[in-house]
Amino acid sequence: MALVLLYVFVTNATVTEPLVYVYPWVWVNASALAVWAASPTPVSDRHRYAAVGVGVAYFAVMAYFGGLVGTGGERALGASLHWLPPGYGPALTYAGELVRVVVEPYKLVGYATLAYLVYVTATDTSASMLSGVVGLFSCVSCTWPLLATVFTGLFGSASAAATVASSRALGVSTLVFCLSVALLVWRPTPSFARA
Repeated sequence: MALVLLYVFVTNATVTEPLVYVYPWVWVNASALAVWAASPTPVSDRHRYAAVGVGVAYFAVMAYFGGLVGTGGERALGASLHWLPPGYGPALTYAGELVRVVVEPYKLVGYATLAYLVYVTATDTSASMLSGVVGLFSCVSCTWPLLATVFTGLFGSASAAATVASSRALGVSTLVFCLSVALLVWRPTPSFARA
């Protein structure tokens, strides 16, 4: 919180909605607690590599639909650093002809945490390919954050400035994120989908 107060003091920002400055720290703190609480099940190397693949693929999908990466534009503007409020920034952006990258710290930490928790869930599924796939996709806690991110990506804005300006959407996405993290740590899956 000291960083936020320092930012407001140094930039002379007018604080109209204080919660906007709190949301990214909720993501970061929930992520730290979740990583501390979750631990992967010991599995064979083959199963672990498959689980890592699932986690990486999950992160890639979340990063795309969450606005961290996307397709480029007609003009390559290059890299730039934006000094947004702590948690949102410093935001590193890159706009090229082929790819666009917007690295906001809270989203990077949050999506990496979700991917790690999906990896942990994948190590907990049966080694059988069929039951593993059924287990992962019958797990509401695995698919809900992905669907919520896809929905927000399609109907919300991926821009950092728009996210900061729209506190209601950010509040809802923070609630969805926290609930997703809690479900992935708890992992309520049907009994037939577990090893």
